[in-house]
Amino acid sequence: MEVIYYLVPVALVILVIAVGIFFWAVKSGQYDDMEGPAHRILMDDEELPPAESPESDRDRPQP
Repeated sequence: MEVIYYLVPVALVILVIAVGIFFWAVKSGQYDDMEGPAHRILMDDEELPPAESPESDRDRPQP
């Protein structure tokens, strides 16, 4: 039963260290999304109408 008097403070110290490391990692940018913007450009939901080039105007018959 006496061992619990040692284990609870040790567990709390480990918890404080783990939380400190987590906040340090967030602050230093370890969780920044580096690939998201690169993939977002490939997933365009809007369909744009086809652009007409000036070359295609020359091929059309004139009225």
